[in-house]
Amino acid sequence: MTCYDRRDLGLLLLRLGTGGVLAAHGAQKLFGWFGGHGLEGTGQFMESVGYAPGRASATAAGLAETGGGTLLALGLATPAAGAAAAGAMAGAAAILVPNGFFAQEGGYEYAASLGLAAAGLAVAGPGRISLDHALGHLFDRGWMVPAALATAAAAATVVVGARAKRVRAQKQGEQEPLFEE
Repeated sequence: MTCYDRRDLGLLLLRLGTGGVLAAHGAQKLFGWFGGHGLEGTGQFMESVGYAPGRASATAAGLAETGGGTLLALGLATPAAGAAAAGAMAGAAAILVPNGFFAQEGGYEYAASLGLAAAGLAVAGPGRISLDHALGHLFDRGWMVPAALATAAAAATVVVGARAKRVRAQKQGEQEPLFEE
């Protein structure tokens, strides 16, 4: 008989809550569920904030959130799931940084909290009440944690950096010329 301790229950609650929220956010993007705008509307928004092409960006974000969130909730492939979700939240937070920290002012507080929770789960592991544990941690090996987090960080850096470059170029193109010719 397996005896679970409070850490296992705590990790289960954290996985279910964080994973459920992330999966719902991704479903808004991919399918328009829960009041979302689906790929078309989300793609237009992504394009408007500098993530191009918009539809591909919406698909990537939606898959990372839905897939990562679902896998986190199940406790399956926890390092990759947490890293994918954290990477998606880094992209979301990048849009919101100019608004400050607090979500009530349009800031990045919420995206950062979800991303940090996902990354924390990737590092801590899923606990014994998980599919990873039931499968003998086949998809939750120690080496997978730094590999998954490094890959997600590199991808997020490239994507957020390209967005920043597009946003800067757009702002420079919209500025009035200093001198009339």
